[in-house]
Amino acid sequence: MKVILLEKIHNLGKLGDTVNVKPGFGRNFLIPQGKAVPATEENISKFEARRAELEKAAAEKLVLAQKRAEKLKDVVIELIRKTVDETKLFGSIGVKEIVDELIAKGLEVEKREINLPTGPIREIGEYNIEVLLHPDVISTIKVKVEQEK
Repeated sequence: MKVILLEKIHNLGKLGDTVNVKPGFGRNFLIPQGKAVPATEENISKFEARRAELEKAAAEKLVLAQKRAEKLKDVVIELIRKTVDETKLFGSIGVKEIVDELIAKGLEVEKREINLPTGPIREIGEYNIEVLLHPDVISTIKVKVEQEK
């Protein structure tokens, strides 16, 4: 299925690209979310008429993401948890706990923006966690997990 992207999408393309995607991905995600439109002659001409408007909106989103990244620049979160032995946590720390701590510090972050590539945190230590604010803006926060005394 050919679609025209209405915004930059990580690992797929940038604004205005015509890309081939699997029909289910296009019908069930990209089109309903407003991230793409089917690549018909009519939609191509409509897109070209709106291109400047969409590029301006994309630039504004990028600036907002960069401002948010500046606020997250040197953030350190300290979490104190029970442990089974010296290093292994009783339970784990997931995205929800990290987001809750960031919100408690007054920072705006959504669950879908946090990237835990190896899954939940299960041991004591320091972790660098990526926050994907925009396809072009990735911020890193430090999470320190300590043992409850």
